[in-house]
Amino acid sequence: MLSSLLGGAGFLGTSPEMLALFVGFGLVVGVLFGFFGMGGSFLVTPALLMLDYPAPVAVGSGMAFVFGTAVIATLKHHDLGQVDYKLGAIMITGTTIGIEVGRASVYYLESLGLAGGVISVAYVVLLGGVGAMVTRDALRGDGGGGVDHEAADKDLSEYEIPEVAKTIQRTVRVPPMVTLRGDVRVSAWVITAVAFATGVLSGFLGVGGGFIRMPAMIYAIGVPVPVAVGTDLFEIVFSGGIGSYLYGQGGGVNLGIVVPLLFGSALGARVGSAATAIVDADGIKVYFGGMLLIGAVAVGIGEVGSFLGNPTLELVGLVLVIGAAVVVAAAILYTTVTSLRQTRRQTVTAAD
Repeated sequence: MLSSLLGGAGFLGTSPEMLALFVGFGLVVGVLFGFFGMGGSFLVTPALLMLDYPAPVAVGSGMAFVFGTAVIATLKHHDLGQVDYKLGAIMITGTTIGIEVGRASVYYLESLGLAGGVISVAYVVLLGGVGAMVTRDALRGDGGGGVDHEAADKDLSEYEIPEVAKTIQRTVRVPPMVTLRGDVRVSAWVITAVAFATGVLSGFLGVGGGFIRMPAMIYAIGVPVPVAVGTDLFEIVFSGGIGSYLYGQGGGVNLGIVVPLLFGSALGARVGSAATAIVDADGIKVYFGGMLLIGAVAVGIGEVGSFLGNPTLELVGLVLVIGAAVVVAAAILYTTVTSLRQTRRQTVTAAD
């Protein structure tokens, strides 16, 4: 219903108005991705659902978007030596199976006419839960809610293995045992279980799964933070690629959506990455957690509007999803510009 308000066919079947919307949204998502190290697929898919795209198209196009952004980011982490390819190879196996299970579930629910509603409810629970956790950790100053921007400055041996991971490593000793970067030794079955669970999440919701998989690698497997970040992105290249291919086979990838999103995201990611060297992330993380919470509310409102056939509620939900992301991206840009101005004033004062 909402998509009919935004014009007719244009580039790859997408109207000029929609193209502009997707480029702008991709730009915002790119800023968030470059700054926090988290992709924006958890915002893209629900936004597409609220624009009345079929669930397979929303999920498949979200996965294709994830694939494109992950390729760019993985190359950067490879240069920093933060990718454990052995860990990544094992996870790819479990993730591939999980994605197929998640994808089959989407198409089964679609045949019953339930896919959009079930996926939206799952997003409400997931965004609300992760948003609450990020906001809580940010307010406590625990550093939650994204990538540690100083991770590359620390030696891998300096990272303390969480107690939960130590307990799992001592308890689950089922061969084969694998030694990972940072002298972490863990059962390959633990890695596979984590990969399968997050693969199901990726295939069902069209997300990279990084905001779940990365903490899982840290707290369940026990790998150092920078290795978890780099390896997660490497794994997303394959999971996103495989998921995109599988959905594409069923016509679930719309290039008229993916191309403008990636174009905007590529520009935004450069801005977001540059901002990490200037902005203190702790304050912004509170906004990031709030964005996820608002996203959960927005998806809920949009789903209610869809159920009632009320385009106004659907529009409110869409505006909230995009608006929350825009506010956080604007906060990052504003803080960056302010910090640069302060630095310039201090330089001028010192010169005088």
